[in-house]
Amino acid sequence: MKSQHLEKSDSGYKVYLYIFYVCGFIMVTSLAFGVYVTMIEWIENGTYVMGEAIHNTVIPFENFARVSTWIFFSTIIGWYCVSRIGWRRTAGNKIVGTKMALLQLMLLGFSIITLYEVLYNFTVLNAQITAGIIDGVIPDIDKLSIAYPDPERPWNLIFATKVFLAAFIISTHAFYLSTRPRKTLDE
Repeated sequence: MKSQHLEKSDSGYKVYLYIFYVCGFIMVTSLAFGVYVTMIEWIENGTYVMGEAIHNTVIPFENFARVSTWIFFSTIIGWYCVSRIGWRRTAGNKIVGTKMALLQLMLLGFSIITLYEVLYNFTVLNAQITAGIIDGVIPDIDKLSIAYPDPERPWNLIFATKVFLAAFIISTHAFYLSTRPRKTLDE
């Protein structure tokens, strides 16, 4: 019977590895771009809105995909690739007992916190849209922000929702994987 787990000799392993490298490239270049644009905004204005430059930049052409969408996509796909090709690092009895219990509690905590942040940011986003419509002005949802957690450094609400949703998906998937029976290296 053929093993269901990816081995380095499998052709699928290389596909996941190359896709992970592409996702890593997207994440690193997006980070560099975001840091650069935010620094320029900080130097020119003395303030910035976290994620606004990343969210309001579209790549590769107008009305296609925003950089924040590319980050959202690449983090989730990259995580899935890592979970498929990196199973040997956690297989068998490598993480057991107290370490596994602490890891599971940490992942559950991350899942709860990021779920809260997704719901909070989405609720505030909807409230700001509704308040704008009630006032007779349809707001530009791409520019809506909240001065939380630091009033001096507000977050773009759509960017924050995407980032925390990706973090929720990844941490919940990692928690799920940690509760499944461990694969053995012999299988």
